[in-house]
Amino acid sequence: MIISVIFFTENFTLNAQDAVTLLQEMDNLMLAPKDKQGTVKIILTNKSGKEKVREAEMKQKGRDKRLYRYTQPESQAGIATLSLPDNIMWLYMPAFKKPKKISLLAKSQAFTGTDFSYEDMESKSYSERYTPTLLNTNEDTYELELIPKSEKSKYSKIILNIDKVNYYPLTMEYFNKGNQKIKEATYKYQKTGNYWNAGEVTMTNLKKEHSTKIVFTNIIFDQDLSDDEFTVENLVPAPE
Repeated sequence: MIISVIFFTENFTLNAQDAVTLLQEMDNLMLAPKDKQGTVKIILTNKSGKEKVREAEMKQKGRDKRLYRYTQPESQAGIATLSLPDNIMWLYMPAFKKPKKISLLAKSQAFTGTDFSYEDMESKSYSERYTPTLLNTNEDTYELELIPKSEKSKYSKIILNIDKVNYYPLTMEYFNKGNQKIKEATYKYQKTGNYWNAGEVTMTNLKKEHSTKIVFTNIIFDQDLSDDEFTVENLVPAPE
């Protein structure tokens, strides 16, 4: 019995270590570039199949600086979000003329009307935000359960499937505090130069029967983007 207990304890520890390592491998792949810049097409689809299309410019530096600025349609142009270190996020709406800091409570809300929340779009790594457990090792994937470290998270858990060879995410299933699956995301990764990059991400809200597809194009890596690109002041466009 003592041997069984020791074996179980060792096996549990190894699984926990494996889960942490796998999640870190995914983070390392997703956050490998020093910086990146590109065009983002956002396609919103309702349960009737009707689509709305938006476009934005995206810039990211390191692990914790990210800027989105909408360019199309005209009604959305100029709206911008900025993610900074220490879990800080800012939103700029042209109608209000000045940036607004997003509270922890507001991060559970929809990211500029999409099926992603501000929490989903945080720039912090998954390893920083979640405690992982390895559930299954399949032929092509690893299945992990992610438990939020923050009690303020709107999720009770996320079920993540990672590609077994390259460690990029394939699917994520999101569960609310009542342990009901409320959303699911699918990822399509492609290699551009030295880096794997998410060419397409689709988030589906199961209750609303609504989805948001984000398509990344014209991605450029390692341009040595200046820190000045990622300031609250830069959210406000220069006067013409």
